[in-house]
Amino acid sequence: MTAPTQEGGPAQTRRIRSFVRREGRMTAAQRRALATLWPRYGLEPRGVLDLDAAFGRRARRTLEIGFGNGEALLTLARTALEEDFLGIEVHRPGVGHLLLGLEREGLGNVRVICDDAVEVLSRHLPAASLDRILIWFPDPWPKKRHHKRRLVQPPFVRELLRVLRPGGLLHLATDWPDYAEHMVAVLEAEPGLINLEGPGRFAPRPPWRPRTRFEARGERLGHPVLDLLYRRREGA
Repeated sequence: MTAPTQEGGPAQTRRIRSFVRREGRMTAAQRRALATLWPRYGLEPRGVLDLDAAFGRRARRTLEIGFGNGEALLTLARTALEEDFLGIEVHRPGVGHLLLGLEREGLGNVRVICDDAVEVLSRHLPAASLDRILIWFPDPWPKKRHHKRRLVQPPFVRELLRVLRPGGLLHLATDWPDYAEHMVAVLEAEPGLINLEGPGRFAPRPPWRPRTRFEARGERLGHPVLDLLYRRREGA
C-alpha cells in the first residue's frame, strides 16, 4: 500500500464536504511514519472492507471518526487490547502522529483510513460491522452559512445506523451548544436510535472517554462539553 495522498477523488470534490484539508506543518517523523508504517496500519478501501481480514481476527470493534492527532484512540486501544479500533481522519499530520504512537507502544489492534468518512461509510464498511461509533468534537462550522457542512446530517446518520450493529453504541461529543442542539434534532428524528438518557437529553461524560485536546481547548474558552449517547434499536 502507498501512503495516503492529499487530494480526494472526483466524487469528493463534487459533494459539499464537512472538512477542509488543513495540512499544517508535517514533521519529519510524521512523514517517515506515513512512508514506512502505513503498510502496517493503513487501509486503502477498494470495495467493501473485510474487517476480519484487516485485523486478522474477529473481535468487538470501535470506529472513531475524525480522530485528530489520535491520542484518544491510542488510549482506548491501549486499555482494551482484546478489542479492535478503526480510525478515520483526513489530515495527514494527525495520521502520522497516530502511526508514531502505534509504533512506539507496539499496538496491533488499530487500523487507519485517511479519507472522507462519508465516502468510507457509504461505500466501504459492511452493514452491522461495528459495535461502537465515536464522533468526538467534530468541526462545528459555527457560521450559519456553513451549517450545511456539518458532518451530522440525516443522510450521514442513516449510514451510521447501517454500519452499527443492533444494540451498538453511537457516542458524540461537542463543546458548541448550537451544534449539540443540531445533533439532538437530527438524531432524535432517526427512529432507529434510542437516546440512553431520554429524549432530547445530554449524557454525563462517560468515565472511559479520554479528554481530547479539542475538549481542553473548549474548556479553556469556557465552552460547556456535551455528550450524547444513543443505541441502535434491536430490529432497526
